[in-house]
Amino acid sequence: MWARPLLRELTARLGIREVLPGIHHWTRVHPRIRTAVSSYYVEPAGVLIDPLVPREGLGWFEGRRYPEQVVMTIRHHLREGQRFAAAFGCRLRCHEDGLHEFERGPEVEGLPFGEELAPGVTALEVDAISPDETALHLEYGGGALAFGDGLTRPGGGSLRFVPNYLIGDDPERVKRELTSAFVRLLALDFDTLLFAHGDPLVGGGKEALREFVAARS
Repeated sequence: MWARPLLRELTARLGIREVLPGIHHWTRVHPRIRTAVSSYYVEPAGVLIDPLVPREGLGWFEGRRYPEQVVMTIRHHLREGQRFAAAFGCRLRCHEDGLHEFERGPEVEGLPFGEELAPGVTALEVDAISPDETALHLEYGGGALAFGDGLTRPGGGSLRFVPNYLIGDDPERVKRELTSAFVRLLALDFDTLLFAHGDPLVGGGKEALREFVAARS
């Protein structure tokens, strides 16, 4: 029983690393859910994805392109985006169907599916778990897809759905709809998968997603 929290703590201590040219990844324990989560910075586009502040602090961004947007893959992933907005003047963005989460603030801009948010960063529909569930297609380093809650890779292991109790009243229906979304995403060019919950799969990501879909078809 002790191994799991120890692994979680060790993972959360990982510093920022460049997993693809221009794409930086780090983990930290989420202060509310008390488990390690992943954040990303797509430096060539100035886009932060689901960010917590890295353990290196905001000073890590000195001498680099400053972040210009904080993009949430789902409305629950604002995380510490407001700290980046205060420090760098970032826009906070999530899909327009998730804006009700922020009626009392902070100010968040809606984005539609299909929009190129910055050069090489496009928001794509996942839906299923929540209408605002978004994947981001990144045209860097051979291509990457970033997922929010729709697909996870806990502990850097195999691809998984989140547990049924987090999916909703009809988890099997939601899983079918998620699988259909993944089939659509397989038409894109990418070789890496990035996860808000789990470590990146750098290289072989498209084949892994294809196998995940095939196992549920």
